[in-house]
Amino acid sequence: MQLYTKTGDKGKTALIGARVDKDNIRVEAYGTMDELNCFVGQAVAELDSGLFKDLLEDLEKIQHELFDGGGDLSNVTEKRVLKLHAESVTDLEERIDALSEEAPDLERFILPGGTKAAAALHIARTVCRRAERSVVTLMKQEENVPEIPLRYLNRLSDYFFAAARIANFRADVKDVEYERSAKVFKGGGKKQKGN
Repeated sequence: MQLYTKTGDKGKTALIGARVDKDNIRVEAYGTMDELNCFVGQAVAELDSGLFKDLLEDLEKIQHELFDGGGDLSNVTEKRVLKLHAESVTDLEERIDALSEEAPDLERFILPGGTKAAAALHIARTVCRRAERSVVTLMKQEENVPEIPLRYLNRLSDYFFAAARIANFRADVKDVEYERSAKVFKGGGKKQKGN
C-alpha cells in the first residue's frame, strides 16, 4: 500500500465533498481532534490495565468518537449522515459523575501532573479545549456545522479532568492544589452541568 498521494503538494486537501487549503479552519478543527486522539492514545499507554480497566474502556470508546466527530466536521455534502450523536455526550456526563463521586472532594484548582497517566490525561484535556475553540471559530465562519462535536468536546475536557484525578487517586498520589487559588469548586469539585 502506498501511503503518499502527492495530491496535497500544493497546499490543498480533501474534505468529504470539497477541496480546501490545508490551513482552512475546518481542517484545523478536525485536525486538532486528530491530534487529541493521539494524546488519548498516549494516555492509554500510561494506564495500568489492572487498576484502570474502566478508564481504558472509556478511552477506546472516546478514540472512536473523536474519529466520528472529525469525520462529521470534514463532511460538507448536503446529504451527510452524522456519526457522532447526543448519546455520546450523555454517556460522558454519566462517566464524569461516577468518577467525580469516587474522587476526593476538591475546592481549588490543581496543578496538572502527578502520575504519568494523570499528566497525559491533563495534556489531553488542554488539547481538547483547543479543539473546542477551533470548532467555535468554524461555527462562526461557516454555516451548517453540526453542533454535537462542540458539545462533545466541551464535555470531554471535563471527563479528562475527572479521569486525571482518578489516575492519581487510585495510584495513591495526591493532587497538588494551586496555592493561590480561591475556592472555585462547589459541591466538593463536582462540576455543575451546563458549563
